[in-house]
Amino acid sequence: MRKVAIDDVDIERSPLGVHSVRRPVSDALGTEHFAMNYFELQPGESFSGGLHTHHDQEELFYVQSGEATFDVADEPSTDVTEQETVGAGEVVRFPPGQYQEGYNDEANDEPVVGFAFGAPDSKHDWDGLESVLHCGECGEETGHGMDLTEAGSFEFTCLECGNELTL
Repeated sequence: MRKVAIDDVDIERSPLGVHSVRRPVSDALGTEHFAMNYFELQPGESFSGGLHTHHDQEELFYVQSGEATFDVADEPSTDVTEQETVGAGEVVRFPPGQYQEGYNDEANDEPVVGFAFGAPDSKHDWDGLESVLHCGECGEETGHGMDLTEAGSFEFTCLECGNELTL
């Protein structure tokens, strides 16, 4: 058995700088088949930093307080997203392959406090993750494969033309 207080879990920020408080609870507990992250999102901050999908993992988000907005799409394009709000005490699930981005809208007055859960693994399989970005080579929005570099940056590769971008 392992037990941990959320406040005792170290904050780890995304290299994209999209949130100020993310606590990887599953790392602190040593889980192998389940991911759990605690977030505090100020207005304008997001859980992930962009529309994306996990081809190998389902995700659930529980909003403890505040109201999160999720852009949702069934294909890699921000032109076809629908918005869904998730309020305090509500949970939303995204199956593998569905694109989503969750955030605290800039117009909100309160922070969003919540949890992100993923299964079946505790860590991302980078080959199973796809982000939607504008490709400078293709000239349009396309799906991009993701990888984390040794320097801690994200490397995105356009799935249409192979163009690479590092952030």
